[in-house]
Amino acid sequence: MIDIKVPTVGESISEVTLLKWVKNNGDYVERDEVIAELESEKATFEVNAEQAGVLKTSAQEGDTLKIGDVLASIDETAAKPATQSTPAQPAQAAANGKQEAAPATAVKAPVAETVSAAPVTTVPNDIKATPVAAAIIADKKVDPRTVTPSGFHGKIIKDDVLAALSNPGKVTGGKPLFSREERREKMSQLRKTISRRLVEAKNTTAMLTTFNEADMTRIMEIRAKYKDKFKELHGVGLGFMSFFAKACAIALQEWPAVNAYIDGDHLVYHDYCDISIAVSTPRGLTVPVIRNVESLSMADIEKKVIELANKARDNKLSMEELQGGTFTITNGGVFGSLMSTPIINIPQSAILGMHKIQERPVVVNGQIVIRPMMYLAVSYDHRIIDGRESVSFLVRVKELLENPEQLLIGKDPVKTLLEV
Repeated sequence: MIDIKVPTVGESISEVTLLKWVKNNGDYVERDEVIAELESEKATFEVNAEQAGVLKTSAQEGDTLKIGDVLASIDETAAKPATQSTPAQPAQAAANGKQEAAPATAVKAPVAETVSAAPVTTVPNDIKATPVAAAIIADKKVDPRTVTPSGFHGKIIKDDVLAALSNPGKVTGGKPLFSREERREKMSQLRKTISRRLVEAKNTTAMLTTFNEADMTRIMEIRAKYKDKFKELHGVGLGFMSFFAKACAIALQEWPAVNAYIDGDHLVYHDYCDISIAVSTPRGLTVPVIRNVESLSMADIEKKVIELANKARDNKLSMEELQGGTFTITNGGVFGSLMSTPIINIPQSAILGMHKIQERPVVVNGQIVIRPMMYLAVSYDHRIIDGRESVSFLVRVKELLENPEQLLIGKDPVKTLLEV
């Protein structure tokens, strides 16, 4: 008998949660076959069978386990079961029996055709309703899923449909009026970590936020002009994140305090820009890292963003991909946020918040014009970053976004040409 123990997944991680069993108790598993999925405070990972044999589970889904706890055992002496072919014969016989019985019911087919000529209701097959209720639903175009059934075995009756019609907009998803139901769910390890780190960021940093806005006209023109050619050459779409990541990488090197963090009594500065990208997933917020953004091309950044976002949604991020960022970018604009104050991703000292692009009237050369504008926000730790540095950093990001040709060399081409 071989014990499968909870593996070590990180220096600071002492416990994990058993998300689900991929294989069931008593199943025969092959060597290296995935048997379970575990969730740590930072990522989800799989556990493989160390030997072939019969699996004997030692924990339940949802259990919290310590590193080194026995997760399951494998009886490697158990014989591999033969392929079960005999049960298929009775099943085949049963299928044949049904086929033989089919002609007896075929006589009723004309009746079925006659019935099908009647008006068809909009009630799906998985929802039960009386004929009168179904007729009202079809006539009044009521969504049957918004009707609370009160009939026998959950059947919708006439009064249920009339009640829904008399209370429009008040009965949704089949929930009764004035519902007081609540549900309780155990917090996942990832959600616990998010909660702990956000509170820690609030309590341990002197956090402030500075705002600005950027005219996105030039970037949108560039994307419209080159997006097809860009995708043809690089196999990836040209998004906004590559412009923002590149602009931040340039600004971070000009204002190094924004790219630094406090370690005890020391300030740690970075000559490289490892930018974390906040990604929202069904399990919670993850922040994978793009390494050395200052050295990557626009296409490289876009490819990395897609790769990390897909891994995050599939719970396939490694510990290395989640650790070591020096600065974070978060995009609340994809959810419609017009302005927000992002919270620092400790131990980093600053985070940039992108927001929704919205057409607004602005003054350009004394004239009121309509431009696609985006509010920008930088939250920063005032213990290490002064107001001048935070504001200057954000102004520099704004300048680079509004003049994207500067992203190539980090300087104004005309000023560079004139050496002024």
